[in-house]
Amino acid sequence: MNHFRKKSAEIAAHPIFINAILVLIVINAILVGLETYPYFAGTYFKWINIADQIILWIFTVEIIIRLIGSKSISSFFRNPWNVFDFVIVASGYLFIGAHYVTVIRILRVLRVLRVVSVIPSLRRMVRALLLTIPSMGTILLLLGIFFYIFAVIGTMMFQSIAPEYFGTLHDSLLSLFQVITLESWASGVMRPILADDPASWWFFVTFIIIGSFVIINLFVGVVVNNVEEASREEKPTPTDIKLEEVQNELKDIKRLLEKKTE
Repeated sequence: MNHFRKKSAEIAAHPIFINAILVLIVINAILVGLETYPYFAGTYFKWINIADQIILWIFTVEIIIRLIGSKSISSFFRNPWNVFDFVIVASGYLFIGAHYVTVIRILRVLRVLRVVSVIPSLRRMVRALLLTIPSMGTILLLLGIFFYIFAVIGTMMFQSIAPEYFGTLHDSLLSLFQVITLESWASGVMRPILADDPASWWFFVTFIIIGSFVIINLFVGVVVNNVEEASREEKPTPTDIKLEEVQNELKDIKRLLEKKTE
């Protein structure tokens, strides 16, 4: 049994096996994309469905091999990426024979997400984004306060000049969201208001400088920092490895001293 488990673990970790699964994920994505075209969906529906079922079976075998190759079932499910893959593949067996066509198609599209668990660089990026969530909450609160202040000021100043943009508070918030994306903010929002109120430039310039160039860059800085942290955790530098060895040695020395004192 141990030999069988070891062999399964070797197969699951083999580059050819991983690359083959990656190719199947890409093929699955292409098949789902072809289904969005009425010609392919009508003409080749039977063949697309057969190919989809074959891919689902192969994915199931892959999960079984990885499950057998794990030290235990609990250790397999302790890995979040294993749980993610298991749920995605298991969802393919839901609603079989039912008439929830839209749900079935959505579940099939979700299989494309498995490419995230297969490619290490994408895993690091997702981990970095998850690490960013706590810090992002504070930045979002700051951004929300900033948006609210400028939306109230904009509504008070430009309500009569441009009611379509600053007629109400929620209109102002939506207009400011367009402005902060830098999408047609000058020609679409600022210029018409500037024609009636030449002094209004300070409102938009201040909002762009503080919003786009300061607060948005805080988001970028936090994400970049967490990407580096996630990369270090997955691929530690020689300095990190040496530091961990020193820490382990200090723990051993501490244990020895505690034994002598006893």
